[in-house]
Amino acid sequence: MSIQQSDVLYTAVATAHHGRDGRVATDDGRLDVVVNPPKELGGSGAGTNPEQLFAAGYSACFQGALGVVARGRNADLTGSTVTARVGLGRNGDGFGIIVEISATLPAVDAATARDLLEQAHQVCPYSKATRGDVTVTLV
Repeated sequence: MSIQQSDVLYTAVATAHHGRDGRVATDDGRLDVVVNPPKELGGSGAGTNPEQLFAAGYSACFQGALGVVARGRNADLTGSTVTARVGLGRNGDGFGIIVEISATLPAVDAATARDLLEQAHQVCPYSKATRGDVTVTLV
């Protein structure tokens, strides 16, 4: 179910200059980075790229969702990490992305960890936004 404008609690604003070979900055100045295509795509690789920014946002958001579901189950996330790997490739006449989410949850058993990951994937806003259009694998 999608939200309406009246449901919005926060809006992030970022502006790109010169697309994949330029600069991206947020309106509050907290993020201001040079972006360049990676060497694998023929670029200089000197700056970050949109896939790295997406991976950073997705991993942080997913770990937040993991915290929400863990609190509901009284599960301990001490020492946990979440890693997002975002791949870019050809998709028909354009490009698409594929995502792999992995997590280390040292304070819970493997079955609980898997269940928490599955539940987090259901509530994470990034997971919801990509559902149906992006292959997301939980590792």
